[in-house]
Amino acid sequence: MTPKRPYLLRALYEWIVDNELTPHLVVDATIVGTVVPQNFVSDGQIVLNISPSAVQGLQLGDAEVRFNARFGGKPMQVVVPMTAALAIYARENGAGAMFEAEPELDKMPELDDEVGDSNPGSNEGNDTPSDKPKKRGHLKVVK
Repeated sequence: MTPKRPYLLRALYEWIVDNELTPHLVVDATIVGTVVPQNFVSDGQIVLNISPSAVQGLQLGDAEVRFNARFGGKPMQVVVPMTAALAIYARENGAGAMFEAEPELDKMPELDDEVGDSNPGSNEGNDTPSDKPKKRGHLKVVK
């Protein structure tokens, strides 16, 4: 079966936005292929505001989340592989979900190529597997 995380992420994002709340994405910044502003990473994780007013060009694909945003006034393209997406929740009330480990996500490298076609060369670092096993991060309550 295909991984359910991309479907759940898209559904929860839409639900949070439809209820006029602010979607936040919890990301494991240590996963290979993750491109986030490192100066905002704490304990290997970062919480990103992915509301329509905070990001541009949001793509919630099967293999990754991709968007443009400003951090400290500097524009940046953010790339979050689905394996690095740990949770999505509404800032105002904490409603959302944490994602469980899905071995299917690790077995689907061909999806990276489909999403990455719009930005050739962006997957060059993803072609070689990491020497160390991927570890799941832990979530912290963000208030």
